[in-house]
Amino acid sequence: MIHLVLGGARSGKTRYATDAATALSAQGYECIYIATAQALDEEMISRIARHRQDRTEDELEWITVETPLLLAESLAQYARKNRVIIVDCMTLWLTNRLFANEPPTDSDYEQDRAEESQVCVGGDGKSWPEAKAALLELLPTLAGEIYLVSNEVGCGIVPLGELNRRFVDEAGWLHQEIAKLADSVVLVTAGLPMRLKGA
Repeated sequence: MIHLVLGGARSGKTRYATDAATALSAQGYECIYIATAQALDEEMISRIARHRQDRTEDELEWITVETPLLLAESLAQYARKNRVIIVDCMTLWLTNRLFANEPPTDSDYEQDRAEESQVCVGGDGKSWPEAKAALLELLPTLAGEIYLVSNEVGCGIVPLGELNRRFVDEAGWLHQEIAKLADSVVLVTAGLPMRLKGA
């Protein structure tokens, strides 16, 4: 089953998914954590370390897969019956994919970040539309329980800058298309889940 878990920063969305994984682990499910983050700056290094620590404290035996670009390939490789997979998070994967083939050109975006983004190049060479289509085609075929955690970024004001607006648009469209396929969709705010779709 496919579960889309949306929420803002520090909303509790990842905790919601890991709590679900904990419950499934008690039923004999193996737990896989697919991380899409890249440690490109000190703040992201700190976030990644915090998430790793959280998983250590969960007392679950996680298999961690780090895949900033090749999400569909990793899901195809690891999804199995009696496995629960958490992908954390879809919006970081979107960012990585957008930068992989289309380095940022926004004039107010820091040049050194543009250079760092080149780390993403060298994946499968797919454009963002191709990578998204491959993922959407794959999702309904996957066995096990798949939790796709993603940041809901479309509730604020329209952002400044072409790159930022494109990111918000692409995230919104991605969420809509996944939600159509998903068995359940949950929005988490202040640690409280609100079910939008499914039982």
